[in-house]
Amino acid sequence: MALARNELRPVVKLRSTAGTGYTYVTRKNRRNNPERLTLSKYDPIIRKHVEFREDR
Repeated sequence: MALARNELRPVVKLRSTAGTGYTYVTRKNRRNNPERLTLSKYDPIIRKHVEFREDR
């Protein structure tokens, strides 16, 4: 029996703001972070840390 995915902690895509199209996939808690998530992560295409924003 498979467990149902919890809608309180959905899977979100984080897309690079550098325009390279690189994405990370993570989960977020909707109760603590109802707005779009932004994280500083490494973009291997341009070899720098840039801001990644949640893509809907």
